[in-house]
Formats: sequence, structure tokens, C-alpha cells
Amino acid sequence: MEQASAGDVTNEKTVDALGDALVEPVRRDRLIIQRGLFGSLSERVPEKMYVVTKGDAAADRHGLQLAAGAKAGTNTYFGRFPASFWQRWTDVKTVSLQLTYASSGSASFAVWASDARGRERIVTVEKVSGSGDLDLELPIERFVDGGAMWFVAEATNGSLLVSDVRWTVAAPEHLRPAAVVICTFNRADDCTVTVGTLASDDDAMADIDAVCIVDQGTDQVRSRAAFAEVEEKLGGKLKYLTQPNLGGAGGFSRGMYEITGSPNSAHANVIVMDDDILCEPESVLRMNAFANMTVQPTIVGAQMLSLSNPQILHVSAEREVLDEITAGALTPGARMGIDLVKKKQDARFDAGWNGWWTCLLPAEIIADCGLPIPLFFQWDDIEYGIRARFAGHPTVTLPNAGVWHADFHLKDYDDWSRYFSIRNGLIVSSIYGRFDGTDMAKYLFRKIGELIVSMQYGLAATFIKAAEDFLAGPDVLYDGGQAVLRELRELRDRYPETKPKPAVDVGNESDPHTQMSVWQFEPDESREGLVLLKRAVQQFTGRVQGRPVTVPAHFASWWHVSLFDNAVVTDASQNAVRVRRRDKDTAVDLAKHAARVCWQLRKEAPHMKRVWQDAMPKLTSRENWARLYGIDG
Repeated sequence: MEQASAGDVTNEKTVDALGDALVEPVRRDRLIIQRGLFGSLSERVPEKMYVVTKGDAAADRHGLQLAAGAKAGTNTYFGRFPASFWQRWTDVKTVSLQLTYASSGSASFAVWASDARGRERIVTVEKVSGSGDLDLELPIERFVDGGAMWFVAEATNGSLLVSDVRWTVAAPEHLRPAAVVICTFNRADDCTVTVGTLASDDDAMADIDAVCIVDQGTDQVRSRAAFAEVEEKLGGKLKYLTQPNLGGAGGFSRGMYEITGSPNSAHANVIVMDDDILCEPESVLRMNAFANMTVQPTIVGAQMLSLSNPQILHVSAEREVLDEITAGALTPGARMGIDLVKKKQDARFDAGWNGWWTCLLPAEIIADCGLPIPLFFQWDDIEYGIRARFAGHPTVTLPNAGVWHADFHLKDYDDWSRYFSIRNGLIVSSIYGRFDGTDMAKYLFRKIGELIVSMQYGLAATFIKAAEDFLAGPDVLYDGGQAVLRELRELRDRYPETKPKPAVDVGNESDPHTQMSVWQFEPDESREGLVLLKRAVQQFTGRVQGRPVTVPAHFASWWHVSLFDNAVVTDASQNAVRVRRRDKDTAVDLAKHAARVCWQLRKEAPHMKRVWQDAMPKLTSRENWARLYGIDG
């Protein structure tokens, strides 16, 4: 969740502790772990994410209508039952597929399964006629390395209606109550829609006892007329808190703080959720049901799907590469950017952590690991997942639970938030990684050098400040990140190329012969260091092309842009451009500054590792967060 500035709002505390809203659900014999849904709540999402039909067939969210000879199959993203994950992480041996049917003739229901390689096998076929309820008991076996189950309905003779489809298991003796925490900052309309979508699904809300909105903005959610309807729908389940802007970490931590502050929350599930997602309430139901059945408390995450292209998966599951301050590396078996209508996630994969666009955190894990570290923005969810993993608590990214989130590739890299990527990445790496000073210093100096030769001077200065603040130690987090936002604005304002401009405003203002420049080949990885050195010399001596060029975002790599004296580069957001001009003096000053900081990082790495590790208990304590919230701990 992006947080742009500190909100000037008054802290509020609910009259009743949030944890007191959590009550143990009514005892039941069967637990619904997945519903058979055949359409989205949003017109944006294609039906094939839920069901694939053949012949004369119609589907709505909760039912199917098939004419004679028509078929409907649920070998789809939301239609598949992730049997492999249930066999790996729970001790459930069988699952029931239950549904209601009405046939004017005869029909059949076939259950299919896949393995880790996507090879399909038939599990069972049931022929029916007339009307009734079908209950198929299915073994969860032969799925350790991967695979899923789904069903195919066929109207063999006459029409067929299918409704009330659900996958169930024997309910545990004690069901865990759940609370949803949504952190928001000046996205009042988005947040209202997200909460309203969740509240509209009674089945998904059945085991959710509280929905907590932590509003850190000045344009508040409660100011919207539509919010009154949401408030009425949720009734006593809604808890609304306001506080100064402490970033995503501060917003989500506030919800955790309030929920886990009551004895009633000792065995609760806390579900954190971004305010600007396109919410699928079914994903919340599935995550909560799965967490209720795991053999040990487990973090359960939803996958991120593309908001601009809803059938595209961001990544199956992620891990970190701390030596390179990299967060989103693929875990073995995971897939990235696939079209979910065409491709399946059959191989089982493990997760190193899960992003907090939507993620479930059991209260026992929060009690054991503490609250998040006040990083303000970026790496807070990653750090928490790593911390939990190091403490023996797994994370599972569930492959049939997803929400749609704004695409990361459409966010511009030259942004104030990059400060948090580097500073927080250094913090997390120092706590959990090898943190070899020589390697980290070389890596960081290399990255800053790439920015300098590509004439991104303000971004280079942003990286340098991030490293300096890391070296300043844990006191940099004392205020939860509010002061640094002002410092970043002032710093970046000194560099003209940081300011985005409408493309029409720059045009061909300096040269009527300006041309677009594209780069077809990347340098060999083993020679990138030599290429960077060559580009630096060319920039320093002025042996670059003097004519201005325009460079599309896709081709704006450092080895390309550094060939020019003046480049108009498109933002990844595709909403603006930035004008980069070579400035030898600025480049030299930044290079010298970077060298000093990286040399300090090289020398002080062992010390900084100890300092940050020692500070963790205090930084993540309830007392520290109570101080930041301005409330009595």
C-alpha cells in the first residue's frame, strides 16, 4: 500500500477492544472450505476464471444451467480444489463435493484430478436423473508433489440445473474466529468498495467476527455516502480507527495490536488486506478454512492477480535474495505472469513469504514473533514472513485464492518509494542474511553507478540516503517514517529529472529532428561490469550522442540511456516522461558520495548486523507501537 505523506488526523480508539469482538463460531459438523462459484462479482473478470462451458449453457455466480448435450467444467483458477496443498499441510484424508441438481432427463458428474506435471486422471463418475443432492466423498491422496481436483457436469439427456456447490470437510472441534484489517490512506472510494464487496457476501462473512478499517488519511473513508450502507451491513462487526500516517506497516500493525490485545484472540486469524484491490470474498473464505485445518499455525496468503488483465497471475509464490536486496524471486515450481485461462499451477510450490495485499496471520504466530517492524512502506510484509519462517512458522500461498491488485510493472521505478526498497532491504538483509560487507557494498555501488550513468541523479541520491539512514541505526525508525517523507521530497526536488512531465509538454522542443531510440540487445551478463565502466567514462568525457532522443520505457535500461547527452524517457506508468540531461559535476559528486557511503557500509557491516538484530525485540514490541500510536499500551 503506497503512503504519500503524513496524515494530520486525531488518533481514535474504539470503545470496545477489537479482540473482544471475536467469538468462537457455532459448532458444526461440516466446514465449507470452498464454494463452487461460476462467475465473478465484477464484470472485469472473465467467466473462464470460474467455469468453462461447452454447448448451450449459462452460468451465474452460484449456479449453472445446461441444455441437453451441454457441459460445464471447473478445471479453472477458482474452480479447482488444490488437493496437493491440503495433503501437504493438513491431516484431512477426504473431502466431500456436495451440490444440488435438477435434471429433466439424465446427467453425469465426473471428478477429475491432475498430478504435478498436469497429467489428468479420472477419480469417479456419478450418473443422476431427476432432482436431488449429490455428495461425493473423495480421497485426498496421490497429490504430494502437486495436482488438483475439479468436476465436470454434463446434461446427457434433457436440461440440467446445478446449484449450491461446495467442497466440505469434517469440521474441527474448535473453529478459529477471524478478523479482517484494511489499512488505507486517502483512497476513500477504493476502500469503501473493497469493504462493501466483502460485506456483500454473507457466506464469506459468516466466520469473520470483525472488520477493522485503519484510516491514516485526511480524505477519510467515513466521509463517503456509500460508506453508511457498508457500516449498516456490517453492523457491530465494523471497527473504525484513525491515526497519523505510519505507512502500511503502521496501519496493519494497528489492527494486529488491537485484535491480539484481548484474551479472546488467542486462537484467532487476522486477515490483512489492501484497500485498493478488487476483492473476491471467496478467497477470504478459502484462506480462513485452510488455516483452520492446518496441522500447525500457518500464514496463508492469497495470490496477486493482475487488475489490468484479470486472468494474468503475478507470481505463484515468492522468496527473497537478501544478498542482492531482492524480494520477488520465484520459489521452485512457481510460475510468473501466466495466463490462468490457458495455464494451470499443478506443481506444488512452497512460499518464503506472502505479500499483504491479502494475507492471513494466526494470532499464535503474532504472539510468538511480535508485531511488524515499523518500516513504513515496503519489506514489512517480507520481513514478517521471513521472521515467522525463521521461527518455524510456514507460509502457504494458496493457488485458488486470489485478489486483483494494480500491476507492479506499471509503477514507475524513479519514485520516492525506492528509498524504502533500499533502506528496508538493507535492514532485512542485515537481520536475516549473510550481510557480507564487501559484497553488499559492491552490489550497492554498482546499482548507484547504473543510475548515475543513466542520468537518474535524483534516484541515485535517493539510494545514497537510504544507505546512510540504514547506517544511522534503528533510531531512524523512531517516528515510524513520517519525517523521512519530507526529507525525501526536499532531496528529490533538487534534481530536475525526478519531475514527471506530460509527454506533449516536452515534444521536440530542443531539436526538431529528435528521434526515438530503441535497444535490441542486452550486454552479456559476464561483461556488464566492463560495459558500465565504459559508459561511465563516456559520460564523464562527453563522448556521447549529443542529439536528444526519446526512449520508450521498455528500452530505458542504463546501458542504452547512457549513450546520450539528453534523453526523454517514458515512465513505466505510461502517464508521463522524464527529461534526463547529462551533468558531469553532479555525476562526479554523487559518485564520490556513493563511494564514501559504500566504503562505510563495507567496514561497518558486522556492527550494523548486530545493532539491527539487537534492536528487533524493542522495535516490534507492543510498547513501541503503542508509543507510535499515541495510546496507552
